[in-house]
Amino acid sequence: MRVCTTYGSPVPLRKDASIHEIRLDVFDRIPEGVGDESLVTLCGKDPSVVPASFGGLVDVGERDVKIPHRKIRSFHDFERTPDADAILSMLGEGDQEISKGAFKASSFEDLFSILDASRRIGRKHVLLGMGPLGEVTRIRQMVLGNEFTFGYEGVSTAPGQFSADEMEALGDDCVLVGITGHPLSHSLSPKMQNAAMRHSGINGRYLVFDSPSLDRVEDVIRGYGIRGMNVTIPYKQKIMEHLDRVSGAAEEVGAVNTVINDDGVLSGENTDVAGVIHALSGVELKGAKALVMGSGGASRAAVYALMSSGADVKVSGRNVKTVVEVCGAFGAESHQGGVGGFDVIVNCTPIGLVEGEYPSDLSDLRSGQAVMDMVYGRRTPLISRAEAAGCRLADGADMLVGQGAESFRMWFGKEADMGVMRSELS
Repeated sequence: MRVCTTYGSPVPLRKDASIHEIRLDVFDRIPEGVGDESLVTLCGKDPSVVPASFGGLVDVGERDVKIPHRKIRSFHDFERTPDADAILSMLGEGDQEISKGAFKASSFEDLFSILDASRRIGRKHVLLGMGPLGEVTRIRQMVLGNEFTFGYEGVSTAPGQFSADEMEALGDDCVLVGITGHPLSHSLSPKMQNAAMRHSGINGRYLVFDSPSLDRVEDVIRGYGIRGMNVTIPYKQKIMEHLDRVSGAAEEVGAVNTVINDDGVLSGENTDVAGVIHALSGVELKGAKALVMGSGGASRAAVYALMSSGADVKVSGRNVKTVVEVCGAFGAESHQGGVGGFDVIVNCTPIGLVEGEYPSDLSDLRSGQAVMDMVYGRRTPLISRAEAAGCRLADGADMLVGQGAESFRMWFGKEADMGVMRSELS
């Protein structure tokens, strides 16, 4: 990986940097020690401010101006990513040595447009996605055929940048995994998985792919060499359309929360089942009467886990159609009314993350019931009422650890330290 160290403040130049980017909106002059392998970015300044003796690259922005230096033309769009054809048209013209494009990445389609353009451009280039979703483009320099990538020293100069030290430590061949869903601002999986990877000595990064749709997700996973991906709301069922094969357990559950990329073959697994069982360890499930609230992908995993452990399961939900589907798939019964008659209650709805009413009446919660809320990291109405009633609480964060550890094993072929994972969630 060839990293250009960029500076958002006039700090001392980073030692042993392959390339320095000297931005003239940060520095009032080109510092000593900047050699011919460096880049001066004009940031609107007149090209005459660059000494004639400078042998490095000069970024003139979008202007197609003549200068007596090696030239980069750079195009930025902080709102959107054009399609690949538009990127090629934008970067294809001019006599510059290198064409650079940096675009706000907001979807898998945007990431694919950048990848597609990089394969077709036919000239020296740097193509990057900005924002959290664009982080993968910064790490995969060689995949995109970029002349170099950027990492900051001191202060970041663009959304989604890593520090230059981080970039050089990762390198082009690091392992990438991640999570997709929408929205993902609440997810603690990145902290948990990155800590487990560091503890295990795995050189890689767990990234966040918050996308409003799954269009092109398979092309992004294969194209950027992403080893695997967790899948959460609302894509646990929709993701199955984008995979090459699905495991028997995931097929039976009807939902996938973990994707594994084996040399371009994408397989779907469901580790939520293991997560539910881990979170309820110590609770006697055989013969227990259990209520699952919700009828989405997570609830299907909960029903499967509880029934396979010997529990008698009922399902409640706002969507009558999907409740009927879940009950029909597993031989469970639907439920209306209160929760007092159950030994185990598992909430699989997003209530607590979003406003709304639970599909079952919680007024008859009683002491001794085991209650688990899959919404973790916050005090939900269910947890508050269950605690007040003296219920036994099963932490939804323990489910996250259980399913995350199983995903980790599938991706890396080794066991995760669950204690390290759990410590990141407290």
